[in-house]
Amino acid sequence: MTEKPLHWGILGTGGIAGAFAEDLKLTDSGVVTAVGSRTAESADRFAGRLGIPTGHGSYEALVNDPDVDIVYVATPHPLHHANARLALEAGKPVLVEKPFTMNAEEARDLVALARERGLFLMEAMWTRFLPHIRHVRELLPRLGNVVTVTADHGQWFAEDAAFRLFAPELGGGALLDLGIYPVSFASMVLGAPDRVAAMATPAFTGVDAQMSMLFGYPGGAQALLGCTLSAVSPTTASIVGTDARIEIEGPFYAPASFTLIPREGERARFEYVDEGLGLRHEADEVARLLAAGETESALMPLDETVSIMVTMDEVLAATRT
Repeated sequence: MTEKPLHWGILGTGGIAGAFAEDLKLTDSGVVTAVGSRTAESADRFAGRLGIPTGHGSYEALVNDPDVDIVYVATPHPLHHANARLALEAGKPVLVEKPFTMNAEEARDLVALARERGLFLMEAMWTRFLPHIRHVRELLPRLGNVVTVTADHGQWFAEDAAFRLFAPELGGGALLDLGIYPVSFASMVLGAPDRVAAMATPAFTGVDAQMSMLFGYPGGAQALLGCTLSAVSPTTASIVGTDARIEIEGPFYAPASFTLIPREGERARFEYVDEGLGLRHEADEVARLLAAGETESALMPLDETVSIMVTMDEVLAATRT
């Protein structure tokens, strides 16, 4: 895609960091040049396992590495703001794992800093860049007026107070980790809601184990969304319009097939099979945008990322009233 592959520096050594590094091997748009961790042992272990040339024993060393073109922040949610800020202050473009931050205030701060410095910044909502989602967006005009959006994301996790999804100090809970996908999907289709209702069920550690959400929009459309840590749900999504609807098979947020079902006439199924997990598509998009001198993505704009965090804040607030 580019004459010189983009040199990525990965900040963090968790599961998503490894998945991103593996998927990047499936494209020629970029390579992982370095990884940074809070300890040299962790960085070296991650680098050795994935064939990464350099391991840094601190985040500061990673963001200041002259061989790193862009930093991918892949740490737990509560660290996203500080870690992304560190990279931006070092003059590096940044891709921040979802959810972008813990709240809208942190999101606004990062966006303001990136725009002030003229640096690229994007939320790593990789679903936006998958081929089937790009196709779905192209088909939206055929649906007529969108009436309802539905989406859910449920996975089962063994109860473990030390596991990040159950740990309050690590930003645990279903909403931030799983619910971000349905909320972002609804935002992609309908924009920001003007009414938010939500119901939460707490886990044994106090974080939200299950969240049900109902969003209302100025034109009368509604979104029914859900997420849970307690069970494997269908993880499907639908967009229902006056003329047709789209049904996306599960998991909708990963490479998936979908069906266009008109109110009258024949339905059409579109099959998509992807190599890897699908993370490489966002990496390709970042490389393309940086090569073009762009500082944000039209498919995942910074203003929308902030808007989504506002909605997430409203959902959490609705469960406390």
